[in-house]
Amino acid sequence: MEKKATSNETQLLASTKDVSGCNEGEDCRENGLLIRNPKSALRLVEDGNKVHPSQGDKEEAAPIKNGYSGVQSSGPCNGVGGVEDAQCTAPAAMTTTTTTTSTTCGAEGQQQLMELEDRETWSKKIDFLLSVIGYAVDLGNVWRFPYICYQNGGGAFLIPYTIMAIFGGIPLFYMELALGQYHRNGCISIWRKICPIFKGIGFAICIIDLYVASYYNTIMAWAFYYLVSSFTAELPWTSCTNAWNTGNCTNYFSKDNVSWTMYSISPAEEFYTRQVLQVHRSNGLDDLGGISWQLTLCLLLIFTIVYFSIWKGVKTSGKVVWVTATFPYIILFILLVRGATLPGAWRGVLYYLKPDWQKLLATEVWVDAAAQIFFSLGPGFGVLLAYASYNKFHNNCYQDALVTSTVNCLTSFVSGFVIFTVLGYMAEMRNEDVSEVAKDTGPSLLFITYAEAIANMPASTFFAIIFFLMLLTLGLDSTFAGLEGVITGVLDEFPHVWSKRRELFVLGLIIICFLGSLATLTFGGAYVVKLFEEYATGPAVLTVVFLEAVAVAWFYGITQFCNDVKEMLGFAPGWYWRICWVAISPIFLLFVTCSFLSNPPELRLFDYNYPYWTTVVGYCIGTSSVICIPIYMVYRLVVTPGTLKERILKSIAPETATEIPIGDIRMNAV
Repeated sequence: MEKKATSNETQLLASTKDVSGCNEGEDCRENGLLIRNPKSALRLVEDGNKVHPSQGDKEEAAPIKNGYSGVQSSGPCNGVGGVEDAQCTAPAAMTTTTTTTSTTCGAEGQQQLMELEDRETWSKKIDFLLSVIGYAVDLGNVWRFPYICYQNGGGAFLIPYTIMAIFGGIPLFYMELALGQYHRNGCISIWRKICPIFKGIGFAICIIDLYVASYYNTIMAWAFYYLVSSFTAELPWTSCTNAWNTGNCTNYFSKDNVSWTMYSISPAEEFYTRQVLQVHRSNGLDDLGGISWQLTLCLLLIFTIVYFSIWKGVKTSGKVVWVTATFPYIILFILLVRGATLPGAWRGVLYYLKPDWQKLLATEVWVDAAAQIFFSLGPGFGVLLAYASYNKFHNNCYQDALVTSTVNCLTSFVSGFVIFTVLGYMAEMRNEDVSEVAKDTGPSLLFITYAEAIANMPASTFFAIIFFLMLLTLGLDSTFAGLEGVITGVLDEFPHVWSKRRELFVLGLIIICFLGSLATLTFGGAYVVKLFEEYATGPAVLTVVFLEAVAVAWFYGITQFCNDVKEMLGFAPGWYWRICWVAISPIFLLFVTCSFLSNPPELRLFDYNYPYWTTVVGYCIGTSSVICIPIYMVYRLVVTPGTLKERILKSIAPETATEIPIGDIRMNAV
């Protein structure tokens, strides 16, 4: 909380008289808030530095949208306060400003006061930037972007990718940072200040984040298993003489002349499928088998690291990201240099970037570009709202949005070189085309293809250790962020319950996530991970962000939102941003969502084809989060008094003021 006043800021409102209540035509202080009686208004005028009552409601009606009320230090919320003749020193350049009401008492008043007094901020600006970069740059940047890029026209794919980033991804990224920083609330309670009827979006976001935590950390458990297995002189996925190998295991990197057939399986693939995942002990989703105790221990250790990194808030997680957000870039650079020196690396780079212009005529290429940039930047998970809410009010979030989104996109692009130089090397060793080597997608690209290439490099143990450490740090950042989105959302919504018990709440949340991950730790857990990855987050989070964009631009009002940004940054967003928020970004989201729903993915993992009923289960999982939005809308309309029209109008109007810090006071923007 900023406590220092500047020369351009107003001074504290001073009390000159006390009365026992608020009478008609008078202004009073209630619960530390300067409150305007419904029958009067206050005007801070430059000449005389005095507060004068207005002549009527008509005079106050026009500027009420951007009015303010001074918030003093908190007091007991007993509904009784003294009338004040407030005086303030207005800056020389200040014109007449209308002061509006913010009557706050009871639990809601306590909540606002708690937010004002106790909300922490980032220790340093760089802590925030590294946290956002660490969140946006995750495992998907390493495996998903390179695969989608070469699958959709190589270098030509960069055209739709860039267009979708400029008109869809970055505006939504900027919007969430600005919302979080201005209103200083998590994904649930922020809707009281924007459009209360859409509050169900916050609950939907929390459920989506829990789904992600249930499967995403299991992928990190796989990486941790590989990391532990790398501390040997000879990596265990380099030979076919292990207990888990089959007769089809073929090590074409051996010195013997070995022919690669259609039935051949690399030792790296058998290590991944038969030793780490043990999918051969499961018959599919209808028979997952037992729980792997090795992966359970790995996941338990990961959640332990996560807990002690976020249990105290952004003060501690902001320090951890100095390692987890920067370490991957060091490793990516080392692996890029190493990959570029391998024989056949040029073949992989050529395959990665060679443009296929005909692909640009295919609709699915544009859908993939939109989906990739959206899920890479990550709006809609409540993380950007949560992280930005801990910023100082006048932080330049516009600059932050451009910097972090650019770093994220460049990281994806460079990761493609890291992956495809190695794929070119693999193709050279197998004497095959790069397209044959690059058939693995998703985690298999990392845990089979890349792991196998590393195993056959000089100093393979060293490169294996740093590579899987990089995967862990990439994943940890995103886990910190996803859980912080839930934590901030719940703590801001129920401060009277959890504000002083953060450590206990985080512990309970970690336990819930661990228990929710048990299905992914079974022998058929990889099938569950694939199902959740495709259905639990995809269409659900797209729907959430679409409604969020509509609520902000159309209900809260694009003019009001731009005024909020101007209040923070000193300048209003230009026409480009306004058009994107009002029309282009919602259309962008609707386009991707409809494309996904009209063509649901046909799931296949290894040799297992997902049965039809899994599609129904997948849609049920996705719907289970989004259903919170219409349920809350109905609940809101039922509990709001008045006629149907009055209920709707009350439900779409902000019900809580937003505190704006100005020197030693905070102003409530109503």
